[in-house]
Amino acid sequence: MMSDTQPTDRGHLMTEQQLDASHDLDAQDVNTLLQTINTQDQQVPIIVGQRIPEIGKLVEEVTRRMKKGGRLIYIGAGTSGRLGVLDASECPPTFCSDPSEVVGIIAGGDGSLRKSSEGAEDIEQGGIAALEELKLTVNDCVLGIAAGGTTPYVWGALDYAKQCQAATAMLCCVDLPTPLPVEIDHLIALPVGPEVLTGSTRMKAGTATKLALNMITTAVMVQRGKAWGNLMVDVKASNAKLRDRAARMLVKQCQLDRKAAFELLDQAHGQVKVALVMNKLQLSNEQAVEQLQQTDGHLRPLLGDPA
Repeated sequence: MMSDTQPTDRGHLMTEQQLDASHDLDAQDVNTLLQTINTQDQQVPIIVGQRIPEIGKLVEEVTRRMKKGGRLIYIGAGTSGRLGVLDASECPPTFCSDPSEVVGIIAGGDGSLRKSSEGAEDIEQGGIAALEELKLTVNDCVLGIAAGGTTPYVWGALDYAKQCQAATAMLCCVDLPTPLPVEIDHLIALPVGPEVLTGSTRMKAGTATKLALNMITTAVMVQRGKAWGNLMVDVKASNAKLRDRAARMLVKQCQLDRKAAFELLDQAHGQVKVALVMNKLQLSNEQAVEQLQQTDGHLRPLLGDPA
């Protein structure tokens, strides 16, 4: 049975409006259509770049709180939720971070990653149970993701997070009017404008969101010592690809042949950062681990610049 209640008119949102450049999309030949999409996509990094100051403040906040044991928690619905879960899922293999440090929550649960559960985004209290299960603390940061900035599920979660005294942030792809539904600590608005396919926020809005999330977690993890120069050193070599990458890193940085690099990696139990300290400072595995603990995992104070 259909509800008699009419949904709120969202036609004023830029993400819902029609793009003049694609007004004849269905009449364009394939190459013209693709060029139209590509031309619009090229604007997205510029818009994200204009919000670096706001993104930077959030990175600093998350980094401070993580050093005290806090977490970064993404929460969203639909495409926004999927992108949050994706970014959270990629942190452990990229940075050897604990899976609990960056968490992704999507409306409708993990089943919504493969099968759309669009109705879940309308339930304002829908995300609270997942946040309750995480037992939020004052050191956590909850980042809501909503392309149009109106999702009740996300705002309800942010309201609950604020009650728990966690830091709160919203990432959207429109300029939100004030006052906001919930007072939050950080607002990152990426106004990418109308989509090539009207309302399809998996396109420019999704690209902007992915770029911003990449920036946030990469910057946070670098601040926490997960990189040496631009090298992805805080990774455990647990498969063939990662063992090869780790060995090549050790060959260059420690001036070893490939066989010796693998032997060193095995002595370090597959941990590249430990292997580097062992070789450079001529320490045992245990001594290298201790040295890294003293620098909070940062290699530069111990080894200087990478090659």
